[in-house]
Amino acid sequence: MAIEYVNRKGKTYYLHEGTTKTGKPKYFFSMKSDGNLVDTIPEGYEIYENPNAQVFLRKIRQRIVTPAEVDIVQTGVKRYAQTEHCIVDVKGKYIVVYLCDQNVDALMAIPALMPHQDTAKMRETLLQSTTYSPMMQFGLMDKATREFSVERWCFRGSVDDWIELDRDRDLQALVKQYVPHLGQESFYELTP
Repeated sequence: MAIEYVNRKGKTYYLHEGTTKTGKPKYFFSMKSDGNLVDTIPEGYEIYENPNAQVFLRKIRQRIVTPAEVDIVQTGVKRYAQTEHCIVDVKGKYIVVYLCDQNVDALMAIPALMPHQDTAKMRETLLQSTTYSPMMQFGLMDKATREFSVERWCFRGSVDDWIELDRDRDLQALVKQYVPHLGQESFYELTP
């Protein structure tokens, strides 16, 4: 049976195999259910869905941050963020928090946007078309001491990069201090 994956937007993807110019196998996901489908995930690979619901097959990466550290950030985002539309992802030594680019609650308040739909269906439809951008990240700066930095995305035209705000060995304290600013005007006032 072919490998299928349903992403968070409810779309089904199928794992395909192709070949590179040099004849080596390459793997990719497509919504097409025909073609050269794959029955098993190749050894050393895993399915990865990025925050914008794109699906990939990638080599299994060595974990630098622990599952417990990721859980601290995920739990903190649920508890302290002023918005429910956040996704936490891991990129190497960084635990990245993504925010929804659209204001789903404000769009829900426009009744003419989707006439004749109930609220739950309207919300589901809106959430399926949302996109996410990275806004804050917690980076492991020292493996021995488990010191983390917290950075926010800077939107100044001359910068457009991450700016470090703080460092601490207590990841939970960093999360508690900085996550409440996500989605708020105060986020843009955070400086080192």
